[in-house]
Amino acid sequence: MPMCVSPRRRASTTVPAALAAALMLGGCATLAEGPGYYWQSVVGHLDVMRRAQPLEAIIDDPATDPVLKTRLSRAREIRSFASRELALPDNRSYASYSDVGRPFVLWNVFATPELSMRLEQWCFPVAGCVSYRGYYAREDAERYAAQMRQQGFEAHVGGVPAYSTLGWFADPILSTFIAYPEGDLARLVFHELAHQLLYVKGDTTFNESFATAVEAVGVDRWFAARGDPAAELAYRQQAQRRADFVALLRRHKAALEAVYARPISDDDKRAGKRAVFDALQAEYRALRVAWGGFAGYDRFSFRDTVNRFTGDADATSHTVTPSAVIIMIGSTDGLHKEKPKPTAATTYTSA
Repeated sequence: MPMCVSPRRRASTTVPAALAAALMLGGCATLAEGPGYYWQSVVGHLDVMRRAQPLEAIIDDPATDPVLKTRLSRAREIRSFASRELALPDNRSYASYSDVGRPFVLWNVFATPELSMRLEQWCFPVAGCVSYRGYYAREDAERYAAQMRQQGFEAHVGGVPAYSTLGWFADPILSTFIAYPEGDLARLVFHELAHQLLYVKGDTTFNESFATAVEAVGVDRWFAARGDPAAELAYRQQAQRRADFVALLRRHKAALEAVYARPISDDDKRAGKRAVFDALQAEYRALRVAWGGFAGYDRFSFRDTVNRFTGDADATSHTVTPSAVIIMIGSTDGLHKEKPKPTAATTYTSA
């Protein structure tokens, strides 16, 4: 997931540079709120960067926890593979490690009208329009979500383990995702670097689809090079569960859209919504049984965040296929031969 800064120049991690980035990410909505949104962006990002240390220094430090050392060594291998074999940007991103001391680096706010699948968007001069607002402190995100609810919206706050500044800053490996299984760690790094490679202003669906397709190709090639069947099997199983869950959301998104499109009263639409989500919960329970009891998606509250989890179910669909990614990168036998020329605007502008 990208953060709203421009990739056209890389800035040092000074207060003026971070302030410039924050000013570029603000549009009319943030101007109306005053300097608070800008300031939390500046302070939050500078804190992440302040904590960052080079991977080599941590790995070579005898005092480093052996488990962390092993994980960081694997992350370093994945980062090297991304540029060497996938032609993803070869820069300082993911060459350092930052322990942020919390479970997520950001919390995003999503909002929809009560009886609509349309996600609210916030538009920024450089970033274009995106369907979320990011905060470094959960309490700030919850406060903004409460304001949206007071205006009649349904609002959800979701934790974000990683984001990309698209090359403006040297994004570090974060404590929020370093413990991921090997395949998921590779997937995340490839995904975020893909945002640095190609980003179309104002088109969240394309941007997430492109990065998701790049990660799919990248993970396939990573496991082919690694030759670790057990790690690959675990990754494939989780990928299937993820696909099952997204398919579940899409089915019920279609059901909700049908309810909202009917020429009935708002009260009847609310009753229809409750029926859809009762069915969603029942089907999810059955899916858990089929997964052998895997409960990794229990954190999603279907009742309290009704429209959000169906409203953005298509945001990560593969509208850009892995085959298309290979063609766009410029190599019919992989992503590794030649640094690609972007096929769409990369002026910047996302768990």
